[in-house]
Amino acid sequence: MNITDYIGFAGVSMILIAYFLNLTSIISKKSISYLLLNFVGAGIACYASVLLKYVPFIVLEGIWTTVSFIAFVNQFSKSRKLKLSKLN
Repeated sequence: MNITDYIGFAGVSMILIAYFLNLTSIISKKSISYLLLNFVGAGIACYASVLLKYVPFIVLEGIWTTVSFIAFVNQFSKSRKLKLSKLN
């Protein structure tokens, strides 16, 4: 294995950990930790795909990263609004 393999393994591992934790009801698919694991994991896997110059996975992981980021931002802003409304 080379450094690119290790990078890809790290990213895919994060995605699979998030999936496993969600399937076992340890974390919710709407939790910040789930969304963050998906976002960071997909970003790392996308980076590894760029290093490999493998376009199909660059597209797949790039879209996964983007969707995860949007979901993370939406959930983070909902959580923040909820906390602010409790203070008032």
